[in-house]
Formats: sequence, structure tokens, C-alpha cells
Amino acid sequence: MAGIDWTGRSEGEEPELMAAAVAAAEQEQHQFYLLLGNLLNPDNAVRKQAEETYENIPGQSKVTFLLQAVRNAAAAEEVRQMAAVLLRRLLSASFEEVYPTLSPDVQTAIKSELLLIIQMETQSSMRKKICDIVAELARNLIDEDGNNQWPEGLKFLFDSVSSQTVGLREAALHIFWNFPGIFGNQQQHYLEVIKRMLVQCMQDLENPTIRTLSARAAAAFVLANEHNLPLLKHFADLLPGILQAVNDSCYQNDDSVLKSLVEIADTVPKYLRPHLEPTLQLSLKLCADTSLSNMQRQLALEVIVTLSETAAAMLRRHTNIVWAHTVPQLDCEWQLCGDHMEATSWTPNRWACGNMPDWKYRHAGLMALSAIGEGCHQQMEGILNEIVNFVLLFLQDPHPRVRYAACNAIGQMATDFAPGFQKKFHEKVIAALLQAMEDQGNQRVQAHAAAALINFTEDCTKLVLEQVVTSIASVADTAEEKFVPYYDLFIPSLKHIVENAVQKELRLLRGKTIECISLIGLAVGKEKFMQDASDVMQLLLKTQTDFSELEDDDPQISYMISAWARMCKILGKEFQQYLPVVMGPLMKTASIKPEVALLDTQDMENMSDDDAWEFVNLGDQQSFGIKTAGLEEKATACQMLVCYAKELKEGFVDYTEQVVKLMVPLLKFYFHDDILLIRVRVAAAESMPLLLECARVRGPEYLTQMWHFMCDALIKAIGTEPDSDVLSEIMHSFAKVIVFTSYFLNSELMKRQDEDYDEQVEESLQDEDDSDVYILTKVSDILHSVFSSYKGKVLPWFEQLLPLIVNLICPHRPWPDRQWGLCIFDDVVEHCSPSSFKYAEYFLRPMLQSICDNSAEVRQAAAYGVGVMAQFGGDSYRPFCTEALPLLVRVIQSADAKTKENVNATENCISAVGKIMKFKPDSVNVEEVLPHWLSWLPLHEDKEEAVHTFNYLCDLIESNNPIVLGPNNTNLPRIFNIIAEGEIHEAIKHEDPCTKRLANVLRQVQTSGGLWTECISQLSADQQAAVQELLRIA
Repeated sequence: MAGIDWTGRSEGEEPELMAAAVAAAEQEQHQFYLLLGNLLNPDNAVRKQAEETYENIPGQSKVTFLLQAVRNAAAAEEVRQMAAVLLRRLLSASFEEVYPTLSPDVQTAIKSELLLIIQMETQSSMRKKICDIVAELARNLIDEDGNNQWPEGLKFLFDSVSSQTVGLREAALHIFWNFPGIFGNQQQHYLEVIKRMLVQCMQDLENPTIRTLSARAAAAFVLANEHNLPLLKHFADLLPGILQAVNDSCYQNDDSVLKSLVEIADTVPKYLRPHLEPTLQLSLKLCADTSLSNMQRQLALEVIVTLSETAAAMLRRHTNIVWAHTVPQLDCEWQLCGDHMEATSWTPNRWACGNMPDWKYRHAGLMALSAIGEGCHQQMEGILNEIVNFVLLFLQDPHPRVRYAACNAIGQMATDFAPGFQKKFHEKVIAALLQAMEDQGNQRVQAHAAAALINFTEDCTKLVLEQVVTSIASVADTAEEKFVPYYDLFIPSLKHIVENAVQKELRLLRGKTIECISLIGLAVGKEKFMQDASDVMQLLLKTQTDFSELEDDDPQISYMISAWARMCKILGKEFQQYLPVVMGPLMKTASIKPEVALLDTQDMENMSDDDAWEFVNLGDQQSFGIKTAGLEEKATACQMLVCYAKELKEGFVDYTEQVVKLMVPLLKFYFHDDILLIRVRVAAAESMPLLLECARVRGPEYLTQMWHFMCDALIKAIGTEPDSDVLSEIMHSFAKVIVFTSYFLNSELMKRQDEDYDEQVEESLQDEDDSDVYILTKVSDILHSVFSSYKGKVLPWFEQLLPLIVNLICPHRPWPDRQWGLCIFDDVVEHCSPSSFKYAEYFLRPMLQSICDNSAEVRQAAAYGVGVMAQFGGDSYRPFCTEALPLLVRVIQSADAKTKENVNATENCISAVGKIMKFKPDSVNVEEVLPHWLSWLPLHEDKEEAVHTFNYLCDLIESNNPIVLGPNNTNLPRIFNIIAEGEIHEAIKHEDPCTKRLANVLRQVQTSGGLWTECISQLSADQQAAVQELLRIA
């Protein structure tokens, strides 16, 4: 098969131009090969430059160059592999941005080329990477309905798995393992084929690799269908083959199938139930086999441990198998048993290494003890006295390296078990270390004994001081003004620590002391603290001046940020002078952007031991990771910005612009349910009304710009925020923002009344009006969502907005204000009744008066409100429904009621009349109104209200209402006409249950023969066709 023609040249070009273009393309490809090589360069500068260059290449060109590099068998192996990895990542991260922009011919060529490369590739590792690309492309070519848009890929899969070429069978299995959902919505159809394929491959005795891959593929398929119980049951007889592959692959130094078994035990343990006993026996056998690596044995044990967590009841029936086998001890004869019951009974004579004649064993045992203190803290703490006594004996060991290891163990335990270790063992430990420091013949032992002693004493002093300072801070924070008598006793010493504790190892102590001073100042109040405020501020300023020299993980940073905020609360307006010093580092910390990554399973496994990362599984063997380092500081900094805005108000105005630009994007600072990210979003929401208040002195124009900048983001955040507590805070802030902005909205209205404004100013104000209407629309939409979701729970919050919304429906307001104000009260009635009636004094009279308003939009909102009043409002609204009826009729019967601009308002009036008759029949004379209502039907512009009216019509017909049917069913032709017109205008969606009800009405008449003929004969040809279509569809 020929290579892909990426040039797009026509056959009619001159040979010279063709040759030049080919040469240019070859030169570009050569340069790209060099770039790929630089991406692998160990030199950070070279690699960084190459990464920047690569990122600037357009996506389409990347596809061209990368695929060319992959298929070029003459290129260096590492270059081809890098190209394959980058192409897979491009398809994974940027598929929607790149692939659809390629022409259909190029897309087809890419798919064909990839399959051809797999067939031609001779290197196994390279073939796997190409298979990864194919799997990623196939994953993206499954549409939303599950259709596989790459049927050639499936054909290749079937052909390859049946091929005589081992490499092609491996490729097919690798693709299926990587993307077990490749069959899309055809999976059920191919289920037997899939099973037969896997069984056949697991029985390939000549090729261990095929057996391993097929077992991994089967496990991946099971995991991908974890909730499909019939499928799991159908594939249960594959498990013996998987277990056999686990056993065989482990003895070939491959633990991949064993890892898959651990995943099954964790995710779908019930799949193991039919063969649980062989699974346990295999796991115990592998765990006990000392010829296997420690990792393999641990994974085997992990299967049993995981099952004990995910399927305890299932495992409990087989405990005899577990307890009947003894897990052999590890190679070293000195051993700390992992069982807690064993751990509590350790004694020195259990420490076999200590009695070994070879010094290496004694040295190893002591060094191991140094390493396990932190992880085995709970198990060792109860027997620490015995351990210390035992270790101290080795300070007298004949071999200097053993004595060195004993010093190391003592020093490490002093850290791991501080401060209790110092308190309990200071007498014996200090004496023993002082004696070891006299070891004149071994300077290294002397030095290490001295280091252990320094570690012991320094940690003791530092830890005790830290605890004391923290305790003082806690007492002051709790006691508040009652701490005043003790103020002079503590502050001088605390200031001394801040001034002198400048060593690196004392950073935490200094940070906690800064925190303590600020908490004391806050507790005793400004009057008492002012005598030391100047000194404390100078100490803080000196630390802040050196802020740029602090390391990113310096614990002082977070304490400093919090302390400045407390000083701001203490000093009030006087703190404004320090903002130029404080704000730079604070904004830098608040602007920290956590590192994020989209990782596949292998990449995540490589990073899983890094505690600085958190991951969320996205499915399809992909995870999203975020590096959490710095998030604590970021969250604190954002909260401190809120504090400054709250305390300083207009004194903070110079920083409002940069802070609002920082905070608005943080409203969507999501990642799973991490508490730090929640704190950031809460701070961002809380800052919005405070920043507006700070900016008040800049005037209405500046406030308007800031309001427009934050409004959309707040509205979107309310619609998308996943955490209910954060949502409450955002809504609370939004309410405050709306209340506050009424200040400058009213100012703009006052400007409008100024006679001196010319046409240009009027046009500018009109633009602002349009923007305000847009915002009102969004506000109404979001309130609709909130009321429909949370019902009466949000009424206390809504009451903060009530004065503003009542103001919107005043007669002097523009019609858009009155329209959206009424819409908000419509939602209150619809979703919060009967509690809504307590607000009736604010909206009922304006709503009734608005039924006949000059604006069609206002009439529509008012009529809809009367309809929901009847439907949801309860008995309190009954007299108002009676009062509304003649007003509604007046609108319906007006001469221009059905014109384009009025029809929606009119149809809402007709629907409201129907709702009053249906839900409040005792408030009107239904027999008198019903004939008129029937003559106004059908509705077809307002689809939502059309459904209500047709459903009510069906209710009346199904109950054989004599007024609707007429004497001797004389109204049936009219009813047929109404139904046919509704179908012609698509008033009701065919999937709506009402459609079936209307069709049933027609069918009942259809059985009567003559009556059916009479009704149909009075319809036009279009109406007859509509009736037939309705019967056919329903």
C-alpha cells in the first residue's frame, strides 16, 4: 500500500515544483526527527526548548510528522517510540481539536496506515506502542450512541486474532486489552465470538505470550463490564485460564496478569466466587514461594487482603484454606512479624539478627530498625522500652560499624518517637551516647554518637517549645479578653523567639510563634496590643522583606499570611500602609497553579507512590491527577484576601482589579471533592460582594465593569457547583452582589432623567440597559433552577433579594424588569407553595394588574403566574383566581390577540383559564366558561402550555363531559379539528404521553363507523393526513 500523500498537490503541477516541494517536506521531516531526539535529551535546557517548539506545531502538522516518524523503519528506535507515544497522547488529549479538522480522505488514510504499520512492524515493543495508538483512535471513534465508526478496525482485530503470525495475534489482544469497549453497541452481538477468541488464545500452548495477553485482555473485559452481571456469569469459565496464566507468567518474571487479578478482586470480587478456592490456593502458593520476587509475593498476598475488604462474607467461608497454609518467612532470619498480636510480644531474644556471629547481620538489623520506626510507630511504641534497651547494648559491640548503626538507630528513634522518647529515655540514652563519644579509635562512631546526641537534645528543645507556643496560642484564642492579665508575661519571650530563631531547623517554631503573637493580639484587642504593635510589625516586615528568599515549602509562609490578616483585623484602617509590602507575596501564593496531568494506567502506576499527587479515575484506563503541594497555602492566601477586603473596604480599592481577576476564575477551581479546593472556591465566592464594596469610591462606571466581569461567572458557578455547601455560599454572595449593585443601577436611572444627556450618552445607556436585561434573564434562569431543585429550602436566602425583586415589578419600571420580576415570583408560587402565600402582599396585586399590560411579555409572565397559582397555590389563592378570570378573558378576546407579537401571551391566558377550571373549579362557573375555552383551542405556539390544555381536554373527553362532547356528540367534529390542528403545528411531541391519549380518543370514534366518517369528512385534506399520522405514530 502506498504511503499517505500529505502534500495535497495535484497531478498537473510542474515536475520542478513537485521536486522542490518534496525536498522541502523531507527537510521538515528531518528537522522533526531532530526535534524528537531533543525531546529525549538529558540536558534540561535542550529538552525544554524542544518541548516549547513541539507545543507550537499545529495539531494537523503534528499528526503528519508523527505518523511519518512512526512508519519510518529506518529511523532510530527511540525516535520512533517517542513519536508513537506523542501521537497516542495527541489523540487522547486533543482528539476533538485535531482529528475532525482533517479531511475524510486523510482520516481514512491514517486508519489504513496504522493497521498496515502493525502488519509490517518487526519490533515487538514498537508494535505495542502502535497498538496503543490504534486503541486510542478506536476509543475516540465510538460515538455517543455506541456506534463504532471504524469497522475496518474490527475486521483487522478478527483477522489478526486468527492469524498464523504470532505478532498479529499479540497485536489484536493488546488492542482489545487496551480498549475492551471497542465493539461498542455491537458487543452483545459479538459476545460469543469474543469469548471463543479469548478461550482459543488462552489454550495456545506453544506461545506463552499469547496466553498472558489473552488473560490480561479477558480480565480487562471483565473489569470494563463490572456491572453487567449476566455477562460476568457467562464469562465465568474463563477464570481457570486466567488463574493458569497468573501462575505461568509469574514464573516467567511477569506480574501483569497477577496485577489484573488484584484489580478483579478489588472491583468485581463476585466474578471470582465460582473459583474462589483455586484463587486462594494459587495466591497462597505464590506468596509462599521464595523463588519469586518480593513484589510478586506481595501482589499474591494483596489478592487475599483485597478480597477480605471487598468480599468479606464470601471469603469467610474459606478461612480454613487461608489459615491452613503458613506464609514462609523472608530470607533474613531476623524478622519482625507483621501480625499485631506478634508485634506486641517482641522481646530481645526474638531478634535473631542480634545473636548472629557475622557483624553484617547485626548491622543490617539495626539499620532496618532505623528505617521502620515511622511506618511501624503504633506497633513499636508499646515495646519501645525493650527496643531501646536492646539497641543500647550494641553501642558496646566489638565491630565499629555495628556501633555506628546503633548510634544511627538511637538518633532516628529520637525523631520518630519525639517528644515522648526524650521524656522517657533521656537518662539512659544521654549516658550511653556520651560514652560512645569517647570511642577514640573510631572517629566516625564518635561523630555519629555526637550527631545522635545533638539530634536528641535539639529535637527535644524545639519540639517542647513548639508545643508550648501552640498551647499558649490555643489558650489565648479561647480566653480572648480574659488573657489580658497574662499578656505581659508571654509577649516579651515570644518576640525574642521571633527575633532570634532564624536557623533553618527552627523555621516551624518561628512560624508558630508568629501565629501565637497574632492570636494573642486578636484576643486582647487593639488597645492592649498597640504597645507592642510597632515592634511586632517591624519583625514581620523584616521576615516579609526576606520572603523571596524563603523556599516554597517553608512553613513560615502560611503562618505569615495568616498573621498579616490577623494584624489587619487588629489595626483596622492603620494596616493599609503595609499593603504594598504584603500584597505581592500574598497574590503570588494565591495564584499558585497546581500541576495537573492526564495519565494512562501505566503512567499513574509510576507516580502512585508520590504522596504529592491525587488521582481521579476517569475510566478507560485513564486518570486525572493534580499535584496538591502548595494548595494549603493557596487556600489560606485566598481567605486572607477576603479578610483584607472585609476589614479595609475602600482602603483596599487599589487592589480590587487584580484580586477580582484572580478570584473569578477560581469559582470553577474543581477537582473531585478535595477540601482545599472547596476552601478556595468558598473564598472566591465570598470575595465578590466585598470587592464591589471596596470599589464603591471609584464610581458607578467602575462598579458596572466589575459587576459585568463577575456576574456571568457567578451565574455559571451556581449552575455547575457540585458541592452543596459551596453552592450555598455562592448563592449567598450572589444575593449580596445583587443587593449592592442596586446602588449603581439606581444611579444609572437617575442619569437617564438628567436633561443634559445627549443622544450619544443615551445610546451608551441603552447598551448598558441591554446588558442589564441580559443579566436579569440569567438571574431569572438561575433562580428558576434553584427553586426547582431546592424548593422552599431557599426561601430564607430569597428573602434577602425580596426588596429588589419587588422593586422590579413596580409600574414605573421598564417592561423587561417587570417581566423578569414576575417570572421570579411565578417560580416562587410554582415551587414553594403553600409557603409562597406569605409573599402575596408583594406580588399578587401587581401580577393581576399586569394581565392586561401593554407589553405582551409582561402579560405572558402574569398569565403564567395565574396558571401556576391555580395549579400549585393552594386554597389561599382561590379568590384571586376568580378575580383573574375576566382579565384573562379580556386579553383572549381582544382583536389583536392572535397576532405574532401577542399570541404567546394569549395562549398563556387560555392555558391559565384551563388550569383554573381544572384545579380550582369551585372558583368559577365551569359550565359557563368551558364552551368559550373550547372555542379558543388549540394552542400551538407555546408548546409547554399546549400540553397542559390537551391533557385537560383529554380529561374532559375521557370523563364524557356533556358540555365538551355536546348533545349526541355534536362537538366531536370540532374536537377532531382541534386535535388535527395541534398535530399539524407539532404542538405536542410524539413521545409525550398526551399524544397516546389523543390517539385513543380518535380510535374510540373510529370504531363507531358512521360517526367517524362524519368527523373525518369535515376535515381538510391536511387535517385528515394529520389524523392518520397521529394514529400511525401512537
